[in-house]
Amino acid sequence: MRVNIQRGNANGDKRASRAWLPSVLPAALIRENVVERDLGKLTKEKSKDKDKSKSARIEEIIDELNRMIGLTEVKALIHELRAFVEVRNLRSKEGLSNDAMTLHMIFRGNPGTGKTTVARLVGQLYKELGVLPKGHLIEVERADLVGEYIGHTAIKAREQVKKALGGVLFIDEAYSLARGGEKDFGKECIDCLVKAMEDQRANLILILAGYKDEMDLFLRSNPGVRSRFPIHLNFPDYTPAELLEIAEKMLYDRQYCFSSEAKLELRNFLISNQEAGHPYRGNARMVRNIVERAIRRHAVRIMGAMTVSVNRECLMTLEQADLIESCREASMQQRHL
Repeated sequence: MRVNIQRGNANGDKRASRAWLPSVLPAALIRENVVERDLGKLTKEKSKDKDKSKSARIEEIIDELNRMIGLTEVKALIHELRAFVEVRNLRSKEGLSNDAMTLHMIFRGNPGTGKTTVARLVGQLYKELGVLPKGHLIEVERADLVGEYIGHTAIKAREQVKKALGGVLFIDEAYSLARGGEKDFGKECIDCLVKAMEDQRANLILILAGYKDEMDLFLRSNPGVRSRFPIHLNFPDYTPAELLEIAEKMLYDRQYCFSSEAKLELRNFLISNQEAGHPYRGNARMVRNIVERAIRRHAVRIMGAMTVSVNRECLMTLEQADLIESCREASMQQRHL
């Protein structure tokens, strides 16, 4: 702060200035100190509020993960990764050294087992933990990465990497990148991704996902890729009981419910599907399709009965008839896969 001090009057009388100094200058300095103190206090309060907000967001993400049906081992590993990162952050605050952190992942599992949902939560969690600046998810497959002529693949791969910077690049059916043989451009894509992983180590997490057997073969044939992905998560097929729970949760979120007969119909279908050994028997996507078809069947049934009084319970309850046709259609679709 600048204080203009009067040097005296034209007659050389400096008593006025000496009298002015003790009363005005200390008051000005006091005001300045008060402002600095208040600013410091406000900054600390904002920092505390920010930390509380971040902790709350982390707990929301973990709560969403915990609400997912099944996936016990996947959840345990995500909790482990959270603890690992948070302890690293605490060590950094204390001036302790930490090894370089590599968090690229392999997700193995059939379609509809929760891989994309978990990848999205991982990105959000790492953002709140300070690992990633954005934490968004970019989901791609072979067609988004591999070009049709020399040089095209590098351009496409770099475009997708650029979109994902600050977040997670999730490559579904990643094993397809190595299916075309030596002359296929998929190998060029793999090389581009490996380079991006090195160049953007602190700004990108790569997740390769696909069927278990195909991913195992892909990693065995590409040992250089395997060594760069230290975290492997296996997504098991859902059991019939878990799939039934998923279906009930889907209905609850939409303000519907099963009648006891409808629930039994779906349960029997899921058990027979598992006993038949179909490769997609543990697929939550299949259950979602059944639920959505059943809701449409329910709507047709209600509209056909409009001559009869329709109450709130009727509008919410799916009956056995709504499920029979929906399950039959799901079974027919599976035969063609």
